[in-house]
Amino acid sequence: MQDSFTSATDLTRAGSRAVAIGLAAIVLILGVAAFLLFKNLPDTGAFNAQVERLFAENANLTEQAELRLLEILAQSGTTFTEVLVSYRAVIFVLMVFASALLITALVLVLALIALNRKLALVQKAGIQVSSLVISRAERKVYLNDLEFNLTEAAVETLAALAEARMDGEMLTGAQLEAVVSGKRESDCDEAAGATRIKRLRDSLGNQIVSELMVRNIARQGYTLDIDKDVIRMI
Repeated sequence: MQDSFTSATDLTRAGSRAVAIGLAAIVLILGVAAFLLFKNLPDTGAFNAQVERLFAENANLTEQAELRLLEILAQSGTTFTEVLVSYRAVIFVLMVFASALLITALVLVLALIALNRKLALVQKAGIQVSSLVISRAERKVYLNDLEFNLTEAAVETLAALAEARMDGEMLTGAQLEAVVSGKRESDCDEAAGATRIKRLRDSLGNQIVSELMVRNIARQGYTLDIDKDVIRMI
């Protein structure tokens, strides 16, 4: 038990380290990308500087058309500066959005990994059933806090398995079919019982519940993998 606790603690610490490293890597990559991107963008004042240089070099221009051309160049420089500023804002928003998407993706991946580990632990330990109540009249099964509405055939199949479990027995497919249908065992075959088990599992719906609770022991038969003291028939 101590080894299991230690293992679980180590897994938790490893998961926390993975989250921290992953988040740090995302922030670092996006930070470097943003720095290089902004660094390589043209200087917002470069165009205006060139226009000022033209004014300085052509101070002797006196024609109206020439002066008008220089004014247009100056206005173009201002427009260019405004466009670059807006581009920087758009790039910043896109970088923030990309960061949020990457972090969300990382969290979802880690959540899936944790869920798979939990499912693996459940499959190893089996489902913990504290109460199983079978109501033939209502055609319902109450498993812990879960309620299942079953068909009459599924209820009878589960009831037969429950009665066998309370007696400490297992039922082969032929025996199960004989108990449910009322026929002689010699007149029943394994396939009929296996079909009833499949329909029962389909009726339960929950794959974890059905696969772990209704067990098929090779060359022995079918049984409910739960404590017989928690079973109650009403």
